[in-house]
Amino acid sequence: MIVRSLWMLLLTCAVCSSSMGQTRINGAGATFPYPIYSKWFSEYHNQHPEVEINYQSIGSGGGIRQVAAGTVDFGASDGPMTDEQLSQAKQKIYHIPTVLGAVVPVYNVPSVNQELKFSGPLLADIFLGKVTNWNDASIARENPRAKLPNQEIVVVHRSDGSGTSFIFTDYLSKVSPEWNTSPGKGVSVKWPKGLGAKGNEGVAGMVRQMEGAIGYVELIYAAQNNISFGSVKNAAGAYVKASIDGVTAAAATANIPADYRVSITNALGKDSYPISSFTWLLIPQHNADANKQEIIVDFLNWMLDKGESMAKDLSYAPLPGNVASRVRKTVRELK
Repeated sequence: MIVRSLWMLLLTCAVCSSSMGQTRINGAGATFPYPIYSKWFSEYHNQHPEVEINYQSIGSGGGIRQVAAGTVDFGASDGPMTDEQLSQAKQKIYHIPTVLGAVVPVYNVPSVNQELKFSGPLLADIFLGKVTNWNDASIARENPRAKLPNQEIVVVHRSDGSGTSFIFTDYLSKVSPEWNTSPGKGVSVKWPKGLGAKGNEGVAGMVRQMEGAIGYVELIYAAQNNISFGSVKNAAGAYVKASIDGVTAAAATANIPADYRVSITNALGKDSYPISSFTWLLIPQHNADANKQEIIVDFLNWMLDKGESMAKDLSYAPLPGNVASRVRKTVRELK
């Protein structure tokens, strides 16, 4: 009986010790990179069982707000924070680029007999509500061999603050003067028309369910949901279907500033996919918990050493080598 009681006491102490040794890192933000972040955080936990990274996929706008307020250990966004947002944050926030991805125009028009092509101005006119039917002459001009139905276009956009929206509207602002004037670019804009859905998951689900719908999502969400997506005309005049190579080509022409806040939409180059972007982790310079800060730095180095090799399997482009080398130096400033 004494032996059994002693064993139970030791077991209880071991459980308590294990629980006390567990560190939980909390983050929130973009849905765009959620598939790769989920993979990374799971793999890192497998290698470091004492660390749990809890990430809430709430949209870039929410991630920016929470990291600026200091309510999470890190944020995530596909649209870089503005100078004003950075100035209002409780401390210096670093933009750490993680991977690159593509935003694609997804559509559900079963009667169309071939993949559709879109220029930037055409996409702008559709989302402005100027082109309202799938057999409109402007769609036919870019798709002369397509069988286009007499069917109303149902526009679907994000309802939450979204980095995917930032990338898409940043692109539209560059190719359409009317879009640039209004609604403009941002994680949240006043959409001229359409139905709102939360997250890349919500937009993908709504487009998949509604015939005649068009929306925009990160590439992997189109692939996972088996939704058709079109080629987009780039700055060189070539129609390019979103791919890892097309995203990498877009990044190759970018002049990346010291703080990594850069737009690569509508990039030059015949092979560039025009709606491409970096996505960033938003890391405060200091964490009140020194142990957490050490873990975050270790994770970022693990990401550069191990995580980047996982990107392509989930339809993301890894950081170019020169960018990864720069990021490694930046991570040292977080210690």
